[in-house]
Amino acid sequence: MDRKKQVWASLFLSGALLVPMATLARTMPQDDHERHEQEEHEHRVYDPDRRDYHVWDQREDEVYRHWLEEKHDAYVAYDRLNRKRQREYWKWRHEHEEHEHH
Repeated sequence: MDRKKQVWASLFLSGALLVPMATLARTMPQDDHERHEQEEHEHRVYDPDRRDYHVWDQREDEVYRHWLEEKHDAYVAYDRLNRKRQREYWKWRHEHEEHEHH
């Protein structure tokens, strides 16, 4: 009987120690605003010519819309552009980085 109690006690103790570690391993946003900000920061777009990634946030979207205005094009979501047009955007984008205000 003592052996069964020891087994149950060790299982209970192991479980009690693992639960807090499992909750720390997975941090979840606390509310919708925080979740939205996290998703915004995680949305990355690949630039094949430079072979790098760019964070697509509100600022990048504004720059993209400016590019469309310069070209007198109607708004089309970036991810709907064909690869040639995406490459044109990134080429223009890198040429105009020094003019950007941070």
